[in-house]
Amino acid sequence: MAGHDPSPLDVLLNKYTALTASEVIAELHTTASYAGDHGRVAGAVLDRRDRIDVRDVDLDTAFPLDGGENAAVTLANEVGAAMFLCDEFDELAIVHASLVGCRLVTTPKLIAVLVRKHLLAEDEATAALNRMRDVRSWTNNSYAQRARETFE
Repeated sequence: MAGHDPSPLDVLLNKYTALTASEVIAELHTTASYAGDHGRVAGAVLDRRDRIDVRDVDLDTAFPLDGGENAAVTLANEVGAAMFLCDEFDELAIVHASLVGCRLVTTPKLIAVLVRKHLLAEDEATAALNRMRDVRSWTNNSYAQRARETFE
């Protein structure tokens, strides 16, 4: 796919308007300070910070998610976001139930959509999902497995 950026993150930022809460950016800064893959990936997102609209929100302290997810859900609901990208698989049901009129999308699903729209090559998508599987411990994650199977 000559001319296409192989990074799913860059494809996402080229195709969609990205909006997040300042709490998410704070969590990314903390994670970026760690050695290893998680720190590297958080740093990659922060390197593209100028392409992400970051906003402050008032948090509901009784909300049953951590600060980042709480802020992101609150922001998505406040602005009427069309999609909400989330990989907090342990809390996915709570995130889904908390969104108002917003489609919940996981990263494996988004990558599959980018392939269907010819924005990402199948081999690049498979490689990205395999890296995520290894880094995020998604070996037994059905979302990631199903997305990879669509390319095999």
